Amino acid sequence: MRKNSTIEVYIDYNILMKSLLIRLTHGLYDQDIAADERPLVDQWSAMKLLTHTDGKYQFASQYRAGIISLASDNGAYLQTIGESVRDHFIEMANLIGAKNGDLVIAQRLLGRRGGPQAKVVVIAGRSETFSVAVVSSKNGHIGLYDIRTDHPAGFALTDLPENAEGSLYQINNQSGTIAAYLGNLSDPKVDEKIVLALYNKHDAFEDDVLAMAREFPKEVDASLYPHRRDLRHLPFCTIDPVTAKDFDDAICYIPETSTLYVAIADVSEYVHPFGAIDAEAIYRSFSIYLPHRSIPMLPRELSETLCSLQPLVDRLAYTFEMHIDPVTFEMDSHTHYESIIHSHRRFTYEQIDAFFEGNHQAETEKEAQVLAYIPALNELTEKLRAERMKKGYNFRSSELEMRIDEEQNIVSTEFAIETPSHALIEDCMLLANKAAASLYERGVFRIHESPSPMKLQSLYTELASIGIFVESQGTIKETITAIQAEAEKRGLVSEVDTLIIRAQMQARYAPYNMGHFGLGFDRYTHFTSPIRRYSDLIVHRLLKAIAAGDTEEGSYVLRNIESLCTSISEKEREASDIEIRFHERKFARWAATVIGQEFKARVMKAEEDVFAEIHDEIMGAKVSVTAPFGLMLFDDIIVKIESANLATAKITASFVRRIEKETDE
Repeated sequence: MRKNSTIEVYIDYNILMKSLLIRLTHGLYDQDIAADERPLVDQWSAMKLLTHTDGKYQFASQYRAGIISLASDNGAYLQTIGESVRDHFIEMANLIGAKNGDLVIAQRLLGRRGGPQAKVVVIAGRSETFSVAVVSSKNGHIGLYDIRTDHPAGFALTDLPENAEGSLYQINNQSGTIAAYLGNLSDPKVDEKIVLALYNKHDAFEDDVLAMAREFPKEVDASLYPHRRDLRHLPFCTIDPVTAKDFDDAICYIPETSTLYVAIADVSEYVHPFGAIDAEAIYRSFSIYLPHRSIPMLPRELSETLCSLQPLVDRLAYTFEMHIDPVTFEMDSHTHYESIIHSHRRFTYEQIDAFFEGNHQAETEKEAQVLAYIPALNELTEKLRAERMKKGYNFRSSELEMRIDEEQNIVSTEFAIETPSHALIEDCMLLANKAAASLYERGVFRIHESPSPMKLQSLYTELASIGIFVESQGTIKETITAIQAEAEKRGLVSEVDTLIIRAQMQARYAPYNMGHFGLGFDRYTHFTSPIRRYSDLIVHRLLKAIAAGDTEEGSYVLRNIESLCTSISEKEREASDIEIRFHERKFARWAATVIGQEFKARVMKAEEDVFAEIHDEIMGAKVSVTAPFGLMLFDDIIVKIESANLATAKITASFVRRIEKETDE
């Protein structure tokens, strides 16, 4: 359930504790220690976990702070926070009762063979984690088994209110209790409940959150905002997927002055710190998008109505007005301010693409005003993108799109292709995000570090296995460009780009700027999606404080910013995992209906275990393949579906034959 729903706090205890641990990792000066932190600092100093030099406390060299990640019955891993070092293995005997997700201080064990090891010395914060278990039969015994580990969940069937085979339960790992009955595995609609339960996510908002959301007016009264810049005369529009309901961003371009306006929903006007809505937004941190519906970060009264930049109604926005040099294509000036806009038109990506192809005409005067500048804006964004590609990268991996029916079974899948309309919007948003990042030195940055030499070497090894040999060039940019050129010759563009992405560091949020490798930007943040990302809401609050010269508000926004960046990075991975796991479950249900049938597939891993991806009438299902020695990465093959485990969402298939590649005569 939501943390801190009934008390006025900004961040929960574990995030506060994480902030303290991160600051002690980097060094914490006496004057920066809060009153409620002092007893812990004194205690850990007395235990000699900390050093104290020149008024600065810091973890002694043999100690690390981190999060426990249980791996097996043999032990767990310490995922360090505040620094980028290898995970440390902790034997079960050295956990001292720490459980999955707990915040701990651990001592490195030196002189051990193998990878780095440690032992827990302090459990600094307990964290609730959850698992899902199913009633099933194994080796002739019916019991409750964890769907991820296949281990017994520790409950007798008599303890369960419903013990029919296939019954599913959410388990609170911290308390060792049953949290909820989810339904039966035979029901396709239970898949959504499973993936949400694993991360303790929920769609419904609690009563106090909904009550606060419903207190807001249904529409915007412009007379109440005389201080805002009135941009209602400008022909703004939104361009989004056809299914979208939460319109974060609107654009307007004035070709005569080469001025681009990017207006973003002003969520910070409605969602204030210390309130119930903000507490819930922190807990969720991201909207989750499933094929059939979204699970929003904010109540729908805000996300889909009052905050959403709907067409033909007044809406509050936070706007970047940017002038682009028509010769150099550099943003030579920008300003930002609170505004009121009146979007002229809501477009889908498909409609704008049709317009580019000459298949869409304006139906109203307002629509005509928008379409009048779209070609010039498209020309500008194409040039901006060309300039960006001189430093950044165009990774052409494809995003899976899945359609499901009312019973939540797969209807179709396909890999999305970026179109001109997508590219236009992307470059507009990138420009606004760059502008926002230029305005502060400490806050929320979106960082992406360059690949490590070890990861690059692994990439070269994988490429060599498919016959792509590219010598290291003068720069990483030149090397990757050469790899992509070879991949294009072989018709393996998206596959090789996927390998390149896999070799990179994961993008994350950080309080200090470290640049963005993939985009080729020196500074970057997320500003343009505050309806669905909490990071963007924080950036809005910070920019407003800076613009107003409010140092007190600015200091407040930055309070616990280190741990908040860590927290939202973790929540981002959770949201992504939920979306991926949901797809996996739907694929498993589809596979269960086609046992014994043959499909085209492409090998995506060819090591000790072989995995392939179905590339047939259904695209994207990943299967474990029983195959003979000799299959190579990206081989096209025929597989026969042998089994599909609905509990674990694992599909197995047998190798039938290779698909011989066509060769030119």
